[in-house]
Amino acid sequence: MTDSKQKAIDFTPMYASHDAFRRDLERLASAVADGRAATPAVGAGWENFKHQLHIHHTAEDSELWPRLRQRVAGRPRDLAVLDEMEAEHARIDPLLAAVDSALADRAPELPDLVRALGATLDDHLKHEEDSALPLMQDALTPADWAGFTGRMRETQGLRGAALFVPWIVDGAPAADRSAFLGALPPPVRVLNRLFWQSSYRRRGLWVQA
Repeated sequence: MTDSKQKAIDFTPMYASHDAFRRDLERLASAVADGRAATPAVGAGWENFKHQLHIHHTAEDSELWPRLRQRVAGRPRDLAVLDEMEAEHARIDPLLAAVDSALADRAPELPDLVRALGATLDDHLKHEEDSALPLMQDALTPADWAGFTGRMRETQGLRGAALFVPWIVDGAPAADRSAFLGALPPPVRVLNRLFWQSSYRRRGLWVQA
């Protein structure tokens, strides 16, 4: 267990990312229901969703879960949670591929596949929030968490951050938007306000024609 005097990990960016994944799948489901799945805006939104989810899950698999396994070694119940996290990631990948193919082929089963992906991902995110995040808070050190967030920043790079930050807050409630941006370094907030936000809007992800 971490030292009781140790500063708690701030999971605001993690929760914000989860909310953005849920939001994008709701937008996809709406586009499919409205017959807009083949539009460029929906295609661009879907491609970005896959990109962001890939970065998120890859960093968890390569940096977060291994660090946490080291901290909870000898604790079978906690190790079982990590096994479940990895198994859930593996179940999501084929659903992403199936939706990808159905979108390309305009297949009639697309609505069912989108619903299956949404339900599976939402179940995983809720499980992570309810079980894995408390475990991280209990067991990880600041250095462990910094290793994970550092891998995320390294993978995204400045160009990726210019998309990631405004994507996270796109359509977010004012309080959530403020909390997420408040957790970022001041220079990042300035870049987002002056440049990134307007560039993101021009991309028109998910926008109805």
